[in-house]
Amino acid sequence: MVLLYLPLVVVFALVALFTVAPLVPSFDRALSRVAVAPFGRFASERQPSNPKQVKALRGAHVAQTYRVYAARTYLFASVAAFAGSILGVYLVAGVLVFLGNASESVQAQFPDAVQGFFATSPADFSVPELFVFFLVSGATLGVVAGYATYRVRWLLPSYTAGERARRIDASMERTVAFMYALSRSGMALPDVLRTLAQNREVYGESAREMSVVVKDVDLFGSDILRALERLGQRTPSEDLSEFSENLTSVLRSGRKLPEFLKQEYEYYAEESEAKQEQFLELLATLAEGYVTVLVAGPLFLITILVIIGLTLGGTLNFLRLTGYLLIPMATVAFVVYLDSITEMATGGTKSEHDDVDAGTRFQSIRRAPSPTQTDGGTAVSSGPDSRQANRERFEAHETLRPILYRLRHPFAVVLETPRVLFWVTTPIALLYLLVAWWPQLSAGVTNLTAYDDAFVHAALFVLGTFAVAYEIHRRRLKAVEAGVPDFLDRFASTNEAGMSVVESLGRTVTSNLGALTKELQRTWTDVQWGARVEHAFERFRQRTDTPAVSRVVTLTTNAMSASGDLGPVLRIAADEAKSTRRLERDRRNEMLTYLVVIYIAFFVFLAIVVALDVIFIPNIPSAGSGAGLPENPAVSTGPFSRATQLTESTKQAYSTVFFHTSIVQAVCSGLVAGQMGESSVKAGAKHATVMLLVAYLTFLVIG
Repeated sequence: MVLLYLPLVVVFALVALFTVAPLVPSFDRALSRVAVAPFGRFASERQPSNPKQVKALRGAHVAQTYRVYAARTYLFASVAAFAGSILGVYLVAGVLVFLGNASESVQAQFPDAVQGFFATSPADFSVPELFVFFLVSGATLGVVAGYATYRVRWLLPSYTAGERARRIDASMERTVAFMYALSRSGMALPDVLRTLAQNREVYGESAREMSVVVKDVDLFGSDILRALERLGQRTPSEDLSEFSENLTSVLRSGRKLPEFLKQEYEYYAEESEAKQEQFLELLATLAEGYVTVLVAGPLFLITILVIIGLTLGGTLNFLRLTGYLLIPMATVAFVVYLDSITEMATGGTKSEHDDVDAGTRFQSIRRAPSPTQTDGGTAVSSGPDSRQANRERFEAHETLRPILYRLRHPFAVVLETPRVLFWVTTPIALLYLLVAWWPQLSAGVTNLTAYDDAFVHAALFVLGTFAVAYEIHRRRLKAVEAGVPDFLDRFASTNEAGMSVVESLGRTVTSNLGALTKELQRTWTDVQWGARVEHAFERFRQRTDTPAVSRVVTLTTNAMSASGDLGPVLRIAADEAKSTRRLERDRRNEMLTYLVVIYIAFFVFLAIVVALDVIFIPNIPSAGSGAGLPENPAVSTGPFSRATQLTESTKQAYSTVFFHTSIVQAVCSGLVAGQMGESSVKAGAKHATVMLLVAYLTFLVIG
C-alpha cells in the first residue's frame, strides 16, 4: 500500500525542492550545476538562434548567463513533464475508481458515452489497455506541464524587460536634464554618469540602466565609448538605445556635449508632453470603462437578479456573491493596474528616505584636536575606557532618538507619515468592535444586521482619521513643491549677479516663497550654525521628502562640487520643475471631470439600490398575508407566483444585501477616484469616507 503512493511522494518532494531552491543560495548553485551537466552544451548551441531570448535576459538584468538560464529552464521543464505525467496517472486512476463506484443518480448526470465506463471497474480492464490508457493520459498532462513551464520561464524575463523599458522611457526627461545641467557646470561625462548612478533612487530606471556603464568602466576597465555602445545593445528601451548611440557619435566627433544634451533635453520634454496626452487619454478611457463595467454593470446585474429572483427564485446567493466578492476583486485588480501604469507614466521614482544618514549629519562637526578636554581648567580623562563608554552612550542615544522623537512629537509624526496612524486607530477600532459585538456574540446571534452598524462606524473612524492626516500632509507637500520653481529662479538670479552660493541662499531665504519659506529658513539657520551648504540641503531634502525637492537638491549639491557658477544649472532645474508642475496641473484638471463622473455614477447606483429597497421590494405582498394576491388563480399558481409571495425574512435579506453592496461600492469607488485623480490609493481615503458616510446615512434615514 505504501509503495502505491511512493511515486506521488517523490513528485511532491521534487516540486518542494525546486520551489525552495531560490531561497537557499548554496542549493540554487548546486541546482544550476545539475542543470548545466546534461543541458549546458545544448543550451550553448541554441544561443545563436535565440537572439530575442538573449536580449530579454540582458534587458531584465537576470543574474545568469544564457547558458545557465536555458539549462535550468530545460531542467525545470523536464521535471514538470515528469511530475505532470505521474500526477496524470493518479488523476486518471482516481477518475476510474470514482466512475466505477458512482451511484445510479450520479451516472444519470453524465452523457451516454461516459456512462459506459460506469459498468466497467478498473479491475475489468486488461493490463495492455490500462497501460495504454495511463500512458496516453499521463503523457498528455506531462507534455502540457512541461511546455507551460518552458513558456513561463521565458515569458518572465520578456515581461520584466518590457516593464523596465517603459519605466526607462518615462524617466528619460529628468535624467537627460540632470546630465545636461552637470555637463553645463563643467563636469566630465564619466563623472556625470557616476553621479547619476549614485542617485538611482531619485532619477529612476534610466539612472539604474546608466549605472551599468559606470560599472563597465570602473570595474572592467572599458572605455566610455565601448561601454555606451554595449548599453545601446543591451538596454530594453529604444529611447535609451538611440540616446546612447547618438551620445557615442557626439563624443567621437568632438562636438560640444552640453549642446547635444540641451537638444536631447528639449526633445524629451516634447516627448513627455506627448506621452502625457496619451496617458490622459488612456485614463479617460479607463474611467469610462470603470463607470460602465464596475458601476453600471453591477447595477444592471443586481436589478436583473432581483427581477429573476422575484419570479423564479434562487438568486439571493448570486447577489451576495456580486456584492461581497465580485465587486471588491474587480476593483482591486483595476486599482493595481492603474497603479502600475501610473508608476510607469511618472518614471517610477519615489522619494522615500530613512532618517538622516549619520555620515551626512556629522561631517560638518570638527573633531577635537587633542585626546583630552578641559572644563574650567580641570582636565578630563579620555582614555580608551572613557572613549568606549562615550561610544556606547552615543549609540544608545542614536538608537533611542527616533523613538523619543515619536513620543515627544506624536502629532508631527502623524502629519509627516500618515500611515503610522493605522497603528493607533486600528487597535481602537478593533476594541470598539469587540465591545459593540460582545452582547450579540455571547447570545449567539448570527444575523449580519446585528453587526454591520458597528463595522461601518469603525471603518469610518479608521478611514476618516487617515484621510484628514493624509490630506494635511499632502497639502503641505504640494505647497512646498509649489515654491520650488520660484526659489530656483531667485537663487539663480542672485548667483548670476556675482554672489557666492551662501550669499545667494541668504538673500533668497528672505523672499516670500509660501510654505517653502519656513523650510528654507531652517536650512539657512543650519548654514549659519556652521554646516556646509551641501549638508544643509541634504537635511532639507530629508525633511520635505518630495520627488521635486529631491531632484533639485541632488542636482544643486552635485553641481556645487563641479563649479561655483550655479546660475545656468539652477535655470535648467527651474525649467524642469516648471514643466513637471505644468504636466501635473494639466492631468489634475483633466481628471477632475472623471472624478465628478465617478461620484455621479455612485450616486446613481445608490439611488437605484435605494429605490429597489424602499419602493419595489416592500410593495411585493408577503407570503400568507392574502393582501394584493391576483384574482386569477392561474397567475398565482404559475411560474410568477413567487413575485407575489415573499416572506418577511426574504425581504429583510434583500434589504441587507442592498445595504452591504452600497457600502462596498462606496469604498471601492472612493479608492478608484483617489488612484485616478491623484495617482494614489491613499488619496482615495477621503473619497471613500465621503461616499461611505453618504451611503450609511441614506440607509439610516430610510430605516
